[in-house]
Amino acid sequence: MSTAIRVGLISDTHGLIREQALEALAGCTHIIHAGDIVTPAILDRLREIAPLTAVRGNNDRGDWARSLPEFEVVEFGPLLVYVRHDPSELDIDPAAAGFRVVVCGHSHKPVVETREGVLYVNPGSAGPRRFKLPISVGELRIDGSRVHAKIVQLGL
Repeated sequence: MSTAIRVGLISDTHGLIREQALEALAGCTHIIHAGDIVTPAILDRLREIAPLTAVRGNNDRGDWARSLPEFEVVEFGPLLVYVRHDPSELDIDPAAAGFRVVVCGHSHKPVVETREGVLYVNPGSAGPRRFKLPISVGELRIDGSRVHAKIVQLGL
């Protein structure tokens, strides 16, 4: 029997939480929001689905946003995930620090790629459309030390 867990990934909501995004994240064990939330009501909606980890993005301002960290470390058993909104602000070497996954946002471009044994995932933007980029969220499937990521386009 598999003990895999499903972690939902969302970023760059910019004040808009779409029903399609909530539906895609339903059933997750945990949700990670990689910043540019813009309004705390979005975090409240996500917490209704699953425990939530969120970081502050460059557009998150005000008293509510000051309580959000610039980066976060999330442990799922033996697997460590590093979360930061803007990947250009990474101040560590994720591979050397023992991270298996880095989750980021900022560019609005959904990406899943492996570099130096580390899985980098940008779920894209689930908020207002920017240019011709897709509206999307992401997902991690974690089973012990194994991890698989995918992008879920919301078809909007």
